[in-house]
Formats: sequence, C-alpha cells, structure tokens
Amino acid sequence: MDAVSLSLAERSAPRYTSYPTAPHFSMAIGDEEMRAWLAALDAGASLSLYFHVPFCREICAYCGCHTKALRQEAPLDAYAETLMREIALMADATPARRVTSVHWGGGTPGILGPERFSRIVARLRGHFALDAQTEHAIELDPRLVDASLVEALAAAGVNRASLGAQDFNAHVQEAAGRVQPYETVAGAVETLRAGGIGAINLDLMYGLPRQGVEDAARTASLAADLAPRRLAVFGYAHVPWFKTHQKLIDAAALPGAGARLAQAAAMRETLAGAGFEAIGLDHFARADDPLAIAAREGRMRRNFQGYTIDAADALLPFGVSSIGRLPQGYAGNAVDLASWRRAIEVGRFAVTRGLALTREDLARGEIIERLMCAFAVDYAAVAARHGFAADAFDAAQAPLEALAAEGVVETAGRCVTMTPRGKPFVRLAAAAFDAYHQASPARHSAAV
Repeated sequence: MDAVSLSLAERSAPRYTSYPTAPHFSMAIGDEEMRAWLAALDAGASLSLYFHVPFCREICAYCGCHTKALRQEAPLDAYAETLMREIALMADATPARRVTSVHWGGGTPGILGPERFSRIVARLRGHFALDAQTEHAIELDPRLVDASLVEALAAAGVNRASLGAQDFNAHVQEAAGRVQPYETVAGAVETLRAGGIGAINLDLMYGLPRQGVEDAARTASLAADLAPRRLAVFGYAHVPWFKTHQKLIDAAALPGAGARLAQAAAMRETLAGAGFEAIGLDHFARADDPLAIAAREGRMRRNFQGYTIDAADALLPFGVSSIGRLPQGYAGNAVDLASWRRAIEVGRFAVTRGLALTREDLARGEIIERLMCAFAVDYAAVAARHGFAADAFDAAQAPLEALAAEGVVETAGRCVTMTPRGKPFVRLAAAAFDAYHQASPARHSAAV
C-alpha cells in the first residue's frame, strides 16, 4: 500500500447521495413550500416513494441509521396509522399519481409485520397508481424474515428485497454488535425465493471492528454463493459524535486506512471473480440485472438509496426523518417521532428542513452525479446545459490538479476522468465541485 493511497483514504468527504448534502439543508423549507411544490407537479409526473420505518428489535453497535430499539407492538400500530394519514395527505396535495418505484428503509421495515404492512400498502394503492412495472423494494433484517412476512410482502407487490448481511465471521459480528450466522441469511434468502421474491440484494461491510482482509474476502465469497442479483459493499463509517451508540465499539479494534483499502480490494476481487460487475463506487450486479445494464448505457442515477435506475420526476418522503426531492428542491421530515405525528394529525406536512435548488445547485449536482456514476464528466458541457459559461466551475481545477498529481484523476481541458487507481477515491474528486463543502466543510466519514 503506497503512502499516497493511505493519505487519500484517511481524508473525509460526503457520500453524495444528494447535492447539496443534508448537512447544508436549512429550516427554511416547511409545510407551505412542500404544498406548493407538490401542487406544481404535472398530473402525468412519475413518482418514487420512500417510506422510513425507524424501529429495530435491537440497535447494532455499528448502525448509522435513524432508528430506535422497540419491543412493544402499540407504537407500531400508531406508526402505521400515521403513515396511512400521511399517504392521504400527500395524495390530496398533488395531482400526480403514477408510481414507478417504492422503497422501504429503516430501521427494519419488516418489523411492521404482515398485517400492518398489508394495510399500509392497501391504503397506498387506494391513493396512488402502482402496477406490475413498479419496482417495490424493501430492506430486511434476515433475523426477522419468515414465511408469513414474505407472503404478505409478495401479495403487496414487493419484488426486490435487500438483506443486511454485513459480515459472516462470528468474531466480527460479536465486535460489531450483530450476531447473525450465515445460515440465518441463507435461510432468509431461501424463504424469499420460495415466496416469489427472487430479486435479492445483499449489503456487506468492510472496516468493521476485528475484521481482517481474509474475513472480508470470506464474507464476499459466501455472499456470492447465495447468488444475489446485486450487492452493496459499504465502508463502516465510525461517527460516534453523530451516533453515540457507536461508542460501544472499541475504536482500537477498527482497521486503519491501509487495512480498509485492502479489505475493499479483496471484496471487489472476490465478487468480480464470482461474475459480478462493479457498478459505481460500491455496488455489484449480475450482467443482466437492470442496474448493470443502466450503468453500461449511462442511465444509472444516484439518490438517497444509493445507485438506482429510478428516474422519477419526484421522490416523495413518508415517515420520520425521510427526505424527498421534488423539481424545486429537497424536503426532509422531522427527525423526532412526536413532531412528525403531531404535524400529520393536524393535516400539515412534517417537513422541517430542506433546500430550494438554484440553477447552480442543479448544474453542480449533475456534475457530481456523473462522476459518482460514470467516473467521468465533461463539466463544461454540463455547465452549458444549465446556461452557464464553459469556465463557470473552473474553481474545481486546483483541487483536481492536486488529485491528478497523485494519479487519481486525468484531466483534458474540462473533462475529468477517474483513473483505475483513483476510482475508490471518487468522492474526493466530486468534492472539488461541491461549493457548500468548500465553503463550510462538515464532518464526514473516511473517503474509503
């Protein structure tokens, strides 16, 4: 591992699932703006819907999600009822009805159970138009997957499931606070397939406590054996200043930058050897999967769920802490349960933060998205599409030249291309075009 790579891996940068990123949202966006933006959608606009369920049976020590531990049923009943009110509220505010994508995240959406989930989706279908072409995806904890849940999911139209596998080594699972044997994940995969949900994604992690390169490679190999359609390989983000429960993890047991680079490389090599195509920064897919096809054809996008084929006109948020994107800007729901519920119960949107997009935001966002998705961008061409002069974003040249000197990017005029060696550091190149980050850097996780 060379010194330059180690230095780059220790730098921090946003993950760029949005631009501008969430730390730069303000409280200037609320119910009034959300209503105006929704009303402005055309009746034929395509919609993507995100539902956040902020509950788990227990909190994993490594978790970076907005969730809380819950063992009682009554709060789930209340949450489901409020979600159904929010569905009706959203439908009343916009003429748009056509849904091309639904995504359930958390937390653990499966914690709702078969009956609640079915009722919510029935309400959703009563207000919006879902059909056989709608991608309906859900994130699941393999430990909570059983035949009755899968039956309800399939009946509701769910056709893709993402399972949090993370790591298959007992000592790493113990150190990370999530004991989940390989057999549990394999059983969940089998149950999903038997129930008719064959499009399965697996989420893996590197950089976990007590995790070594061989552990990472073994995890990737076992995951490939389960024959998923897609895999996501994320670097653990140790942010105890933001997620205090991560203080349960022994920081001394975390691999350093060099080890993280080696683990990520071992996973990439293992999955490539098993026939998966590398997609963007951290995804892998079978060659015939829609995501792999979209990546090859330059149609892949990036949003809060990561890499996606979703090209909907608007992403609408449901549930605590969820964030939506409409043509005019970003809108984020309240992050505390009580505030979200109070707003919905009185017929107001629970939006408490967001950002109205400027023409410059849109241009910079497209540049960053192209870099994150295709590892290359002609930023002068993007500038022109948005009505800017070719040199409008030349302030990025200085940081890009520094990255070029380190072998991370190649530049030709205003065209930027990540080198094979530089691809793992694409977030650093994207940050060169991030006006908000350059002006006021927020605290982020390591670049690799």
